[in-house]
Amino acid sequence: MNQSEWTIRVLGVLRMVAGFMFIAHGTQKLFNYPAGSGAVEIFSLMGVAGVLEFVGGALLVVGLMTRPVAFVLSGLMAVAYFMAHAPAGFLPLVNKGELAVLYSFLFLYFTFAGPGAFSLDGLLARRGTAGSSVEIPHAAAVQSN
Repeated sequence: MNQSEWTIRVLGVLRMVAGFMFIAHGTQKLFNYPAGSGAVEIFSLMGVAGVLEFVGGALLVVGLMTRPVAFVLSGLMAVAYFMAHAPAGFLPLVNKGELAVLYSFLFLYFTFAGPGAFSLDGLLARRGTAGSSVEIPHAAAVQSN
């Protein structure tokens, strides 16, 4: 197995782990689980964020609509950083915004890199039923490069 094949597989694993971790932020806001400060009103700003985190995280785990979902989540995390963290100081270490910055750039990366291996996007593309013209890289395509 060459380096490119490993890259695609590890990208898929990274997407799944990031999505799984992100779901917890949504469940904390929506269901007060695990340990939160109480469920938020669903039609509030935090409620909308919770829905995006929960649903977006789940879509990332299975790798469905990865690029557009990752783009929306990247923006969500940028907004979260500038609204909740940046007013407390410029540096993320000082304002406790490191996680928001890291998620924002990780999701931005998924927007351009795609889902990697182990995704429904890849499965749909191989079956020829994907409704978009976005190419999904997979091991067979990588080997020809």
